[in-house]
Amino acid sequence: MARKKVVFIIVEGPSDQDALEMLLTKIFNSDSVHVEVMHGDITTDLDVTPTNIKQKLADVIKSYANQFRLNSSHFCRVIHLIDTDGAYVPDDCILEDESLENPHYSLTAITAKKRANIIDRNLRKRNNVNVLHTCPTIWSIPYSVYYMSCNLDHVLHNKLNSTDEEKELDAYAFAKQYRNDVDAFVKFICESDFSVVGEYPKTWQFIKEEKHSLERYTNFGICLKEDNYNGIPAAPNENA
Repeated sequence: MARKKVVFIIVEGPSDQDALEMLLTKIFNSDSVHVEVMHGDITTDLDVTPTNIKQKLADVIKSYANQFRLNSSHFCRVIHLIDTDGAYVPDDCILEDESLENPHYSLTAITAKKRANIIDRNLRKRNNVNVLHTCPTIWSIPYSVYYMSCNLDHVLHNKLNSTDEEKELDAYAFAKQYRNDVDAFVKFICESDFSVVGEYPKTWQFIKEEKHSLERYTNFGICLKEDNYNGIPAAPNENA
């Protein structure tokens, strides 16, 4: 029997893994699913730039591969899930409130202790994400990046500004809700009013417009179409 290939899924935090790992393992069950938790957002890291972000991601994959004596041919796809964090909204949607410790998100604005810091962060994130969503491969492995805006909790639970404890509790509840009905999970992601469907490049164009990157949208459904079950998820347009 041929060795299963790895679907390498990158997420930002442990609650993302708790909510999705079991479900994605069932969906891509002809392959071996690994969920890599970054414990942060690589697209806003101060050491990450448009010139090195692809190499930074390659290093993450290679670190995992080295642990198990794998090479790039042992992977079938890299799937990267990111929050948009309102990165594409105009700067006038970013407000300042010195009483806040952490940024506060709404459907129309980001309010933060230091407005300038969020403006800088958004610029950094935009520049890095613009590289990633037009990148067809990482370490010679098919790569695609999907958004959960404004964050994964917003898409899965319709909540903004959740605490870490709330994120964990909601993640476990979500996984429990769908663990015996993966089809319902796929329908939820693919056919809800927040599902952005169509060609991969156009879904990225959409999220950059107006205030969509603060609103409840995801294009992850592209990855979960029925004809992708038990196989490699559809690759985005490599000419994007």
